[in-house]
Amino acid sequence: MPGDSDTGTEVPDLVDPQRLGTQPQTARGQRTRDNLVRAARTVFERDGYVDSRLVDIVAEAKCSIGSFYTWFDSKDEVFAAVLHEAQSDMLHPGTGRIETSDDPVAIIGASNRAYFEAYRRNARLNQLLQQVSAVDPRFREMRRARSAAFVTRNARAISDLQARGLADRQVDPEMAAKALSGMIARLAYDVFVIDDEERVDDLVETATRLWTNALGLTSPELRAD
Repeated sequence: MPGDSDTGTEVPDLVDPQRLGTQPQTARGQRTRDNLVRAARTVFERDGYVDSRLVDIVAEAKCSIGSFYTWFDSKDEVFAAVLHEAQSDMLHPGTGRIETSDDPVAIIGASNRAYFEAYRRNARLNQLLQQVSAVDPRFREMRRARSAAFVTRNARAISDLQARGLADRQVDPEMAAKALSGMIARLAYDVFVIDDEERVDDLVETATRLWTNALGLTSPELRAD
């Protein structure tokens, strides 16, 4: 979902910070653990979560299974570590600042671009997160909580626009936030995962028009010729 945490809405982490395995106390240990996390991401993205095996991860990392168990107890712990390492890149500026902008349409466009570019960089990992959420209730609940936080944030931004007379006051902010955030997420999945395309400019233009038209916003750049 498009969004960040700059509006006071607390956005949960992608993973439980208590389930990230053992943290190294030495530089050598940190290098070994980092190497395992990189190898795990390669294997997960190549084989999928269900079919990935610890033996493949340690082979990719060129270390022993004993080294793996020094830092992680299980496959789901190393997957959590992969997500934790990637989450700062998977997050992106959203529409949270539109209430303070002179041109909210421009902010929506920039937010959509940041979301699509981040999704494209992490398309396989986003796909994996959906797969794991389907089989692991803990990941599913964290994903649900994050989605709810982003919807709350976007709904607040829409309400602020309505209060300023810049958006259609007949639109329910929460329902609009759910619909528009869901649309953006589905567009990204279809284009970058299903179709394996990279049409970011087309996506940004279309998604921004849909966002602004749905909310009754206009800007000179988006007016028809």
